[in-house]
Amino acid sequence: MSRIGKQPIVIPAGVDVTVEGNLVTVKGPKGTLSREIHPNITVEKDGNEIKVTRPDDKKENRSLHGLSRTLIANMVYGCSESFKKELEVNGIGYRAELKGKELVLKVGYSHDVIMAVPEGITVEVPGPNKIIISGADKQKVGQYAANVREKRPPEPYKGKGIKYADEHIRRKEGKAGKGGK
Repeated sequence: MSRIGKQPIVIPAGVDVTVEGNLVTVKGPKGTLSREIHPNITVEKDGNEIKVTRPDDKKENRSLHGLSRTLIANMVYGCSESFKKELEVNGIGYRAELKGKELVLKVGYSHDVIMAVPEGITVEVPGPNKIIISGADKQKVGQYAANVREKRPPEPYKGKGIKYADEHIRRKEGKAGKGGK
């Protein structure tokens, strides 16, 4: 039995979950999310708990069991608390700013990098070198944060670039010269 899959999901106050066949819809103060779960997996709402079960112990069903439970748990958490990713912009002259619904990055290119903020995601720029991305959908938040980081990944020699706040950059030593020139 899956250790993760057999745990019930507790629905917090203020969150409404509806299960129609294999479509799970979660409504909460931070947003509304819905996802279609694989037909082999059974999702049941029992009071203020959600239980996920599988029909048998085939390899596919075992792998889907824990996955489905985690996806639903992330939807419930996202609609009640919301997910958050923090990014830091490091480098001389590197900065970020928010103009309307667009994130403008000045990261060493001859032009500004302009990124549209997708629907369902909130972007805050409390300082010129800090970006906070938040939203109800964990996958959207993580993907947008990865797309922002991709515009100028941190480099190992000076540490310049866009990195996650909790990310550690392994630094490298510069080239050792022979002296002279």
